[in-house]
Amino acid sequence: MTLANPTPRRVALAGASGTIGSAVLRRLEADGHCVTVLARGDLTDPAVLARARAEVVISCIASRSGAPDDAQAVDCNANCALLAAAEAAGAGHFILLSAICVQKPRLAFQHAKLAFEKRLGESAIAHTIIRPTAYFKSLSGQAKRVKGGKPFLIFGDGHLTCCKPISDDDLARFIAAAIDNPAMRGKTLPIGGPGPAISLKEQGELLFRAAGRPARFTSISPRIFTIAERILRLGAPFSSWFAAKAEYARIARYYATESMLVIDPATGEYSADLTPEYGSETLESHYSRLFSGV
Repeated sequence: MTLANPTPRRVALAGASGTIGSAVLRRLEADGHCVTVLARGDLTDPAVLARARAEVVISCIASRSGAPDDAQAVDCNANCALLAAAEAAGAGHFILLSAICVQKPRLAFQHAKLAFEKRLGESAIAHTIIRPTAYFKSLSGQAKRVKGGKPFLIFGDGHLTCCKPISDDDLARFIAAAIDNPAMRGKTLPIGGPGPAISLKEQGELLFRAAGRPARFTSISPRIFTIAERILRLGAPFSSWFAAKAEYARIARYYATESMLVIDPATGEYSADLTPEYGSETLESHYSRLFSGV
């Protein structure tokens, strides 16, 4: 999908300090685009985009915590401000990095992302919405546990969820490819890395293999997050701290029980076959690099 010789464009990039945003910045510069990196304060200033003469605006911003207030402020409000600035500056294309989990919205950040997706779809600016599956970074949180000889934590039997994770660089190439691809305009595009889909237990097995250690697992019931959420919710009406902690418990339960795959509209079930694949880097090769120090 990446063009061999992409036409250089003037691109404004928001969220370049993040993991995916920084990968997108590297890809854009490698492809010869003229990139203006937007600071948080630039998002509401159309003059910044006007000075940059931005033809394309790419947003990789996202709430870091997922707490309701932060999700509304970043996933919705900040993106709305950026879109308004892009409209005022005359940009012609807005590319949004969203998330595949919004197809089953139960969390504050998912509703905030969907609210902005709706606003973007109603804009006169051509748009592309990209919904990736899991990132390699999010599936590497237990690497230190495994390296330290501790068991890998799974939920239930470890096969409650599956995903097709995509690497930072492969996702960045996919995002950059949307700039001059008419087939990607006006579309909402789910995207995963090369298959097959992998379960949580299989992720652990790959980690142990990369570490050269025998696989060891400890199972946790996802019900612990339900119990925690119910307890914390009691204090939510009186304290933003309790409200945020209750949301974190809901987030943990969601990721412990929901797959990061496309939902088959005919069955309502997650489908690995319907989840598009892109790129070449696998989670196994990523884990190998983690333990080799490369």
